[in-house]
Amino acid sequence: MTTRITSLIHRSTASFLHLALLGSLVTAAPLFAADGPPTKHSAHEQSAPATLVEQVRAGTKRYIDVNAATAAGYGPFLGCVAGTDHGAMGVHYVNGTLLSDLTLDPAQPQALIYEPFKGRMTLVGVEFILDSASWLAANNNTPPVLDGQVFNFVGAPNRFNIPSFFELHVWAWRDNPQGAFVDWNDTISCSGQ
Repeated sequence: MTTRITSLIHRSTASFLHLALLGSLVTAAPLFAADGPPTKHSAHEQSAPATLVEQVRAGTKRYIDVNAATAAGYGPFLGCVAGTDHGAMGVHYVNGTLLSDLTLDPAQPQALIYEPFKGRMTLVGVEFILDSASWLAANNNTPPVLDGQVFNFVGAPNRFNIPSFFELHVWAWRDNPQGAFVDWNDTISCSGQ
């Protein structure tokens, strides 16, 4: 699977990144949810361990200036992602090389998220994106967990026609009233671009 993903990245990085990021917009239930519909407070949405937010903030502070992010291989992808009924995510700057890497490092997320405002980009959070088949094969069929936080699982088939994947948002640079790991952040806006 890693070879297939790597090949896909090399053939069409933009298409894969687009699909992977769109996949993060899916409201995904946790991989090992109890019977019944997901509750508002799934494992992903519970209070964030302060240490992970602090680790991500410390590891990504060098990307406060968006120019440092682009110099490190991150590039803007999609426009500013806004919710249809509430909140937004912002503009994802994705590092294609990190998409094929299964290492979980708070200092090297696959995507950095910026809020645009009057021509300026403000770092607000990050997103970790992992191919699920590759991850599960390399990790004894256990889902990814970063400092106690279980990733969301987006299964296949899905409407993006991509392999299943895991994703985790961390709002390390902007508080999120819903929780530090919830996909949408009501304090982020795309209206200032």
